[in-house]
Amino acid sequence: MQQKEQRVRDGGREPIGRVDADRSIISHQVVIAGGGPTGLMLAGELALAGVDVAVVERRASQDLVGSRSGGLHSRTIEVFDQRGIADRFLTQGQVAQVAGFAGMSLDISDFPTRHNYGLALWQKHIEHILAGWVDELPITIYRRLEVTGFVQDDTGVDVALSDGRSLHADYLVGCDGGRSLVRKAAGIDFAGSDPTTSNLIAEVEISGEPEWGIRRDVIGIHAFSRPEDGSVRVLVTERQVGTGEPTLRDLSEALIAVYGTDYGVHSPTSISRFTDMARQAESYRKGRVLLAGDAAHVHPPDGGQGLQTGVQDAVNLGWKLAQVINRTSPESLLDTYQAERHPVAALVLRNTLASVALRREDERTKALRDTMSELLAMAELRKRFAGMMSGLDIHYDLGEGHELLGRRMPDLDLVTAAGPIRVFTLLHGARPLLLNLGEPGAFDIGPWAHRVRTFDASYDGAWELPVLGAVAAPGAVLIRPDGYVAWVGGPTPTPLADVLTRWFGPPGAA
Repeated sequence: MQQKEQRVRDGGREPIGRVDADRSIISHQVVIAGGGPTGLMLAGELALAGVDVAVVERRASQDLVGSRSGGLHSRTIEVFDQRGIADRFLTQGQVAQVAGFAGMSLDISDFPTRHNYGLALWQKHIEHILAGWVDELPITIYRRLEVTGFVQDDTGVDVALSDGRSLHADYLVGCDGGRSLVRKAAGIDFAGSDPTTSNLIAEVEISGEPEWGIRRDVIGIHAFSRPEDGSVRVLVTERQVGTGEPTLRDLSEALIAVYGTDYGVHSPTSISRFTDMARQAESYRKGRVLLAGDAAHVHPPDGGQGLQTGVQDAVNLGWKLAQVINRTSPESLLDTYQAERHPVAALVLRNTLASVALRREDERTKALRDTMSELLAMAELRKRFAGMMSGLDIHYDLGEGHELLGRRMPDLDLVTAAGPIRVFTLLHGARPLLLNLGEPGAFDIGPWAHRVRTFDASYDGAWELPVLGAVAAPGAVLIRPDGYVAWVGGPTPTPLADVLTRWFGPPGAA
């Protein structure tokens, strides 16, 4: 695909989009507030579907100060593999067993997935890789700018920018973090719990020799480590819940409270604060305004699920929003975004709050943590929790039927007349796929043929899903662009035509 011109502010080039006659307002089909992992992933998904999308990002580049998220879980790697970009991450990260609950490791090396592991890779690298992919797609990026407000009506959304200009969009998506201006301006309630504890994480230099490694005490968890770049990484729990932007003095005082000294901490590269606050947007959509990622849900970082949940929000929303914009599907399709993703994030909030509770160092909590550790050593419970933490057990409620329905499609090695091919390779273009595993040419989907790709293949291996285990081999599967199975061939209460209409528009649509 030919790359369109980008970098409106950086390069002085004309943006992609419709420009009014007086050149005062630029129009895009979708404007995304925030160019972090969620915003970038959503922009990529929309661009693959032919949508004119723009990202508004306050940073001048994709550079990110500090470490933040420390890796990728298995399902997120699969999502990237579905778009043909997983190797970009795998070549820069370190494969490891990263799934865990409340500090207890959960090995997924026996899970039936091509990526039965996680990836240790800092968010600053993840963002750079995603930005490289986005640069190959027709996406406009407005840098050094922020969304400061908006007004919506039945025809679209007028988006105010921090330089005084405005953009017009059919839809606005807030991917602008936990303090989301888009969410607040839309008047969407952000219900949940206030913080009870806070931690500082920093990259610094020190004068003394610290106590390396992890320390646990009645205050919380603390640690000193030295990454490969030679800096010192500090994690310390504050004695009292901190607020606002943290300072070097805050860090020094927190260290003294725990270690009796701050080890001469100085020259911080970054200092950030995270808490155990857990909140979720009551609605992920209000009219033509939608939310994704941290704008829709915030929670403690335990388990490393924040970035994963946001990226998977984007993949769920992208194709649905594209079909509504392209007039393939009615606007009601967007209701399924809330219906499918809100419960997923609610579960993440629940398990992270449970993990925070198990961090405590009193005797009763220690006993509970030891009991949980023994339980999680049991194969069935280990698989159940590992499936939850890795994202491999996600199940959208798409009705009764085959065990595959509403679950991720396995990345099978298919056999075709032209040679072997992987299922995920067939999803690189983010198009729906009707995979026929029976008699070649058995399906003629007529009015949907230009929207849904039909592919004949065979597969003689075992069908197995994480957590569930072996399932019956289907004769055909309809796979959505996000990689989840929408219909399974064979005895089924729902005819294929009804499912095609539900997910990919009525026969007479565009």
